[in-house]
Amino acid sequence: MTTVAQNTPGKQSNARAVAPTTDTELESFLAAAQAAASPLAALRPAERAKLLDAVADALDSAADQLVPVAQRETRLAEGRLRGELKRTTFQLRLFGELLRDGGYLDARIDHADADWPMGAPRPDLRRVLAPLGPVVVFAASNFPFAFSAAGGDTASALAAGSPVLLKAHSGHPQLSLLTAEVVTSALAAEGAPEGTFALITGTAAGAAALRDPRIKAGAFTGSIPGGRALFDIASSRPEPIPFFGELGSNNPVFVTEAAADDRSMEIAEGFIGSFTLGAGQFCTKPGTLFVPAGSRLVDALRNAALPPAAPLLNDRIQSGYAEVLQELQANHRVTVLAQGSDPLADPPSPTLLLTTAADMLAEPHALQAECFGPTAVVVAYDDESQLPQIAETFEGQLTATIHGTDSCNVAGLIEILARKAGRVLWNQWSTGVSVTYAQQHGGPYPATTAAGSTSVGTAAIERFLRPIAYQGFPQHLLPESLREENPLGVPRLVDGRREG
Repeated sequence: MTTVAQNTPGKQSNARAVAPTTDTELESFLAAAQAAASPLAALRPAERAKLLDAVADALDSAADQLVPVAQRETRLAEGRLRGELKRTTFQLRLFGELLRDGGYLDARIDHADADWPMGAPRPDLRRVLAPLGPVVVFAASNFPFAFSAAGGDTASALAAGSPVLLKAHSGHPQLSLLTAEVVTSALAAEGAPEGTFALITGTAAGAAALRDPRIKAGAFTGSIPGGRALFDIASSRPEPIPFFGELGSNNPVFVTEAAADDRSMEIAEGFIGSFTLGAGQFCTKPGTLFVPAGSRLVDALRNAALPPAAPLLNDRIQSGYAEVLQELQANHRVTVLAQGSDPLADPPSPTLLLTTAADMLAEPHALQAECFGPTAVVVAYDDESQLPQIAETFEGQLTATIHGTDSCNVAGLIEILARKAGRVLWNQWSTGVSVTYAQQHGGPYPATTAAGSTSVGTAAIERFLRPIAYQGFPQHLLPESLREENPLGVPRLVDGRREG
């Protein structure tokens, strides 16, 4: 059942409010997910790959139905949404390729060895990764396809063999419902166990699902307060479970004196394009830029043409953005470097603020606050020797960037940033997160709640798997991936040597 709000062009009220999932409905979804867990896990990896391919094909076929709904609910442009949908279906198929390869299982076989040199015989041990069980995924607002109903968390959990309860985001409820219909229909047509995927709505239903003992992990993309509240729920259960939350990040950029001298206009243009991309609503938006005081780069930023105002995703994000921007502008350590005609309007024009390295060191927490929208802070430093000390003041980050030259002595800065961030960039921009094998989209808290994981790329599957070792079992009772004949043909580590 749905209720329809008053239509106002360009406003979030264009979205239809969806009735929250009832306790009875939630119990049905949880029971179905629990029932689906074993048969879904029992499918061969190549069989699960077919499920992912079927979902990807169905989403591609439904693009003309999905994109207009996404436009209406999120204010995002058609081109951006179609590109994001392409990314979404690509990552589903990429996980399918990962499953067919089988290396993700990390299968290991140690044959019994009576002469094992540790001083005691080694038993026959065989280890492999297996699905955790049902997971609850909390969708994000800023990527209505790639981090929502059929996004990366859903794709990686299903690839692992874990049923998914998807908690829809209130910013695009109708798109979530429509996407879920496409996903469930595709899964059913391909023969997936009933209960493999379900959509739930409402804050209470999401929290209740996370508390339920049938749920074995949670994943989230959103704000620090919201993610921390859910992390605390997951951690305080009688049976604590892993919670993979992506929360917030400032994504600082450090420009050396040599780079500022060599490429001031290029860096200025690249930075403006990056911090205003998607109206500044990317989790990897560079929020702080460190530049040499008095350099041409400061003037280039001051005199650059900022892009026109662009609408934010919804009224809640708009009001939150305006509140943080006003707090930053009210700080006596901050001045306006460049600003559009109406920075607090809806839509807001971009803003560049200016402070000094000394002021940043004096008040790092306030000046490093994430401002989710088209605002960034430029920090003028007097000497490059200040940069390592400033870098140490940052909390955990998704990314950190250095713009320099090959002759710059930045080894110490790199070491600090590698401790602070999940991805460190050289002469590039943090926006744009490639879905690929070596990607790391994560970082120390508060960037995420699990610094050892990634939510983008094929390694994201590892979040929803756990290792199991089998000792002394006869061949016919072992998982196929651990049998001597290796019927799945998966790569394995056998007696310490790679095979396949």
